[in-house]
Amino acid sequence: MEDRYGNRISAADHAIRLELTIKVHNLRQGEEYFATIPNSASQKAACLTLLHSYVKEKASEKAEALMIKMNNLGLTVSPHPFNEMMKLYMATSQCEKVPTVIQQMKQNNIPLNVLSYNLWMGACGESSGVASAEMVYKDMMKDKDVELGWSTLSTLANIYLKSGFLVKANLALQNAEKKLSTTNRLGYFFLITLYTSLKNKDGVLRLWESCKAVEGRLSCSNYMCILLCLVKLGDIKEAERVLTEYEYQFRKYDIRVSNVLLGAYMRNGFVEKAEALHLHTLERGGCPNYKTWEILMEGWVRSQNMDKAINAMKKGFAMLKHCDWRPSPSIVVAIAESFENSGNFEDAKRYLTVVRRLSLANLPVYKSLIRMHAAAHQQPQEIFEMMKEDEIDIDDETSALLQTSVT
Repeated sequence: MEDRYGNRISAADHAIRLELTIKVHNLRQGEEYFATIPNSASQKAACLTLLHSYVKEKASEKAEALMIKMNNLGLTVSPHPFNEMMKLYMATSQCEKVPTVIQQMKQNNIPLNVLSYNLWMGACGESSGVASAEMVYKDMMKDKDVELGWSTLSTLANIYLKSGFLVKANLALQNAEKKLSTTNRLGYFFLITLYTSLKNKDGVLRLWESCKAVEGRLSCSNYMCILLCLVKLGDIKEAERVLTEYEYQFRKYDIRVSNVLLGAYMRNGFVEKAEALHLHTLERGGCPNYKTWEILMEGWVRSQNMDKAINAMKKGFAMLKHCDWRPSPSIVVAIAESFENSGNFEDAKRYLTVVRRLSLANLPVYKSLIRMHAAAHQQPQEIFEMMKEDEIDIDDETSALLQTSVT
């Protein structure tokens, strides 16, 4: 388009191209493109896009410099760029700078919107405490151009929660409930999550039932959220009921939903229930993902069912072409030690080859194999060479093991 039409493409098109350049390539190439934009009108249109990218990358100095440029271009006439700066300061633990942004807005007669007040209130809660946040809340209540909604009350509730004012937090959430929409579910799960943090199961269940009355089908993400909350609250029985409800509502099985309950079973030592749920999901057409195998593997390691754990690890490894999952170091070591305990030398060496390829080999894994060499009176030179290649530091215990193997 630019080659054909040159400077005749619109300012909005320049902004769109900048956004796509950053998404497809990177911020540096986006900056290079921004520098080539030919006129001030097009640069004006693209500034907010670039600022948003700086905020996302937490590039404070670049964002501040761009704000100065935007001010010179006459672009700081709405709350949006100021809100972006407040988001940036919150994300980079510079909450003390947020009131300065608010002061700039007031000096330039920029109206604060709901997000402005929420960010200001959150920053005050982090840097100055509850009283300061409450003062911002009172200021907002006086602002006739801003409507108090569930987002502000949930922000206030979160501040109370972090400061240990649990009664006030619950009251703020109850008031937030009254502000929820009857046409979309956006706010429901924010409040459900906060009620969970407050260990208020009644609030969680009340809002869960209320959100079902909102028009439109519940999503898999909604079911995952409520299951996670119920599991955190320790109500496994209610979580089981919700999973049954999910299965009734959805024909296509999303394994991520059942993984929540599967993990709860394994963490609580309900191995048989976990195994039964796993078989049930397979029968329903669920396709295990890496997280499924990780949950099963860790649960079987804890219950010392190493054959099943090893099989689960193999199935997890088979999925690595499609994801970046890696098992935890403790699980990697536990599997290595299981080969050692069974005296399965060949499988232990094959296992080492696999974990090395995945950059998972660590000192305890190597120690396990060295102990096997020592027990079999075999030279560990090959293992020692691998350790040097992997830049594994040798401790005193490993040196003693190597010496034992040599002698």
